[in-house]
Amino acid sequence: MSFIAWIILGLIVGAIVKAIMPGKVGGGWVTSLILGVVGAIVGGWIGNAVFNKNDMSFWSIWSWIFAIIGGLIVAGVYGAIRGRSKTTA
Repeated sequence: MSFIAWIILGLIVGAIVKAIMPGKVGGGWVTSLILGVVGAIVGGWIGNAVFNKNDMSFWSIWSWIFAIIGGLIVAGVYGAIRGRSKTTA
């Protein structure tokens, strides 16, 4: 799948992650969409590196699963860092 397709998938995943983790991800919709794009790219990398899934297309269920997992990971890390910095500042 091309880089542009991962970005489009990431925008959709950002909305899904915002719905799954409504209070956990700080920031608004723009932050969630950016985290979704980064998460989709991370998920694609995980799928390629760990599970050797090189042939993922936009409509592949594996692409969506890895993108959502990557989005949740990135959003969780972002929420943990942002939450920690708020309490120390």
